[in-house]
Amino acid sequence: MAGGKLTPRQKMINLMYLVFIAMLAMNVSKEVISGFGLMNEKFESSNTNSKLTNEQMLGALDAKAAEAKGEFATASVTAHKVKTITDNFYNYIASLKEQATKGYEVDPETGKLPYEEMDKGDNIADWFTGEGYGKKGNEIIATINQYKADMKAVLADKKYAAIISEIESKFDLSDVKNKDGIPVKFLSYHFKDFPAIATVAKLSTWQNDINKAESDVYSAALGKAAVAAASYSNYQAIVVLDKNAYFQGEAVTGKVVLGRYDENTKPTGFSGPGKIVNGQAVISLTAGGVGEQTIGGQFTFTEDGKTIPLKFSGKYVVVPRPNSATISADKMNVVYRGVSNPISISFAGIADNNVNASAPGLSKVGNGKYVMNPQGGNEVVINVSGKMADGKVASDRKVFRIKGIPGPTGTIRGETGVVKGPKSNLEIATIGAKLEDFDFDVNLNVVGFNLKITGQPTVVVQGNRLNAQCKAALSKAGRGDQVTISEIKTKLVGAGSYLLPRTAPVIFEIQ
Repeated sequence: MAGGKLTPRQKMINLMYLVFIAMLAMNVSKEVISGFGLMNEKFESSNTNSKLTNEQMLGALDAKAAEAKGEFATASVTAHKVKTITDNFYNYIASLKEQATKGYEVDPETGKLPYEEMDKGDNIADWFTGEGYGKKGNEIIATINQYKADMKAVLADKKYAAIISEIESKFDLSDVKNKDGIPVKFLSYHFKDFPAIATVAKLSTWQNDINKAESDVYSAALGKAAVAAASYSNYQAIVVLDKNAYFQGEAVTGKVVLGRYDENTKPTGFSGPGKIVNGQAVISLTAGGVGEQTIGGQFTFTEDGKTIPLKFSGKYVVVPRPNSATISADKMNVVYRGVSNPISISFAGIADNNVNASAPGLSKVGNGKYVMNPQGGNEVVINVSGKMADGKVASDRKVFRIKGIPGPTGTIRGETGVVKGPKSNLEIATIGAKLEDFDFDVNLNVVGFNLKITGQPTVVVQGNRLNAQCKAALSKAGRGDQVTISEIKTKLVGAGSYLLPRTAPVIFEIQ
């Protein structure tokens, strides 16, 4: 077409043809360049989403580490090391993209670079020197190698071997053979003489590879920690009976469960009779009253930012400690008329609220505590029944003899026997009575007595003090004379009109 002698018209036709071919080639080139731009958009959008997803995964791992610790805490430490390495390398690649796009302004309306104008690669010329690398090129190679070395050091565990292998493959810096089979240096093969937009798109793919490696690490770390936490080696078969004591012949019921003694599972709160040790509640309490008791409380866990309450409840039976013998004097089962006789009633192994006692004059005043106020007759029978946990009823009975309170002894100024002193002391003294060698704490009230001085008539007194007639008789007595206080009438305070048996007299000797 260009050879031989051509007419001016033919030259013009040939020139127009050449211009057409050049224009056609230019159109194809612009379409290809735009295609690189669209590809870069896709990768940058994917990178943004990957960054957000990775942050969420790391946040979830940190939350698990804070809640459960153990394997999750170890995985979190590894993940944060990887994040630091990844961020540094990702940001370095971003600086290379800034270099490649220097001088190209983003359209304020579309937010896009002018792809069709980015058909030259002059901005990264300092990466290369002849067939080798320039200072910047060597820096890029060193940074890639450092990234790979750092990731290998942090991910030395075998479970990350596949991730390290993929990183080595994606960032293999070996020479690459071109279409003619000639080895070309890594950076030269991928970037030298390429349009700027192609360089940017390639660098975006690197960032995508970096994000994927980070995501793979988080997934592996989180999954490994979860598997370790759930391992059956952390479980133990535990026998849980419905209660911890049984009567002979009673059915023993309960269940066998799998419990996990694992310090990864730690509650954020615990209420109950004990404390948390290595993820389990160690119970410590003092046994309550005799009978079936309930023990309960609540664990509180935090999961995905929410508070999860977990209540627990169990039963145990308290029986009397076998450190003393029960000795009963069968002929000494006595209650006294006129006083409140304290009596303790219980059934071994049965709670007080399931024990019922009945008898004339018997009333309950507390757990296992009763008082007996005997009524008529010479004896009283106390019947007792107890309902066991299985619904069966045990019963027993005891007979008590009823006796009257023994006669008290008269007192002057609280003294018994022969009381000595001047007449003036007797004139103002109070006549009283006391029960000697009697175990009950009772209050006695004297309501009358007789006063007798030798050689004088007996004076009958109402009350517990000397009246005028007594004092007149007393004025005639002399030193050494004895005044006898007898026929003392004594009542129990609170016992109505009930009079105690004869009260022993008391003597006052005048000095």
